[in-house]
Amino acid sequence: MSINTFGHLFRVTTWGESHGPALGATVDGCPPGVPVDAAMLQHWLDKRKPGQSKFTTQRREADEVKILSGVFEGQTTGTPIQLMVENTDQRSKDYGDIAEKFRPGHADITYWQKYGIRDYRGGGRSSARETAARVAAGGVAREALKTLVPGLEITGYMVQMGPHGIDRARFDRDEIGRNPFWTPDAKAAEDWAAYLDDLRKSGNSVGAVIEVVARGLPAGLGAPVYGKLDTDLAAAMMSINAVKGVEIGDGMASAALTGVENADEIFMGNDGQPVFSSNHAGGILGGISTGQEVVVRFAVKPTSSILTPRKTITRSGAAAEIVTKGRHDPCVGIRAVPVGEAMMACVLLDHVLLHRGQIGENRGKIG
Repeated sequence: MSINTFGHLFRVTTWGESHGPALGATVDGCPPGVPVDAAMLQHWLDKRKPGQSKFTTQRREADEVKILSGVFEGQTTGTPIQLMVENTDQRSKDYGDIAEKFRPGHADITYWQKYGIRDYRGGGRSSARETAARVAAGGVAREALKTLVPGLEITGYMVQMGPHGIDRARFDRDEIGRNPFWTPDAKAAEDWAAYLDDLRKSGNSVGAVIEVVARGLPAGLGAPVYGKLDTDLAAAMMSINAVKGVEIGDGMASAALTGVENADEIFMGNDGQPVFSSNHAGGILGGISTGQEVVVRFAVKPTSSILTPRKTITRSGAAAEIVTKGRHDPCVGIRAVPVGEAMMACVLLDHVLLHRGQIGENRGKIG
């Protein structure tokens, strides 16, 4: 399987399987002198790890990250950083019944068709467990961004579960960390708890929509045509297992707007910098950041491994029925929030480094 690396200057290669001894990431291109230790990275992994509520898989993994190289005396050296997270609570026997069957909605069938071999124990590389490595790498990117872009904030949260969206009139950033759904709407969290509990008990699952926002990003990141910031953000989010759609700013809804409605009018601010009347563009124009909030949204499909019987076929082509036992997220979108934040951090750091390498400081002055 090729292409396990993403990024241009800040490059991340993930490795390992859901039921192997360990998984991790090799981070190449991180600038030297960035303060990093395992505790810093663990903070982000703890947001993603399973078993923190009844609404996520009950697989008990500490997700303890180990730094094997690239850091000396608490600072990055500029050499490749090797990060490892050991798997400690696999139950491969739970997957014995599906060794010959393909799970509907899962990558089982396409992996088999392409490679002629698949790791049926949790899905191998197609498992959401792979994202632990991304979160660890994202922690490195966040620490580098603290130095290069002081004041930058990256915040992710859930805005929709199944058909139920948040009420943006009740948006409260302080609420995001207070509920198990990472949502800024306390009332929505209460409603979702009852809704998801019923789904979980019935052996079903549901999808979600996650929004990730970067505040404090300077104008000028990204490049026209093939090096667009939004191109790389969309690719990064779409690469997350179970993601089926990505949008920037108003995204698909912008098709329903007129030119008058969609235009983010521009004015000069009191500080001599341009300000915008709105942000339909999601902080990116022509592939280049405007200095506004960068807003990315992605849709996560329902977990494919469910206890409700589904029709399928075996490797020999025979008709069959499948029930996936084991411990699975009734809404995998919950734990996708820190993953989306990590991917945002990796892409933004990559573009900061690209910008410094080609331009240095922005050349175009206004006023």
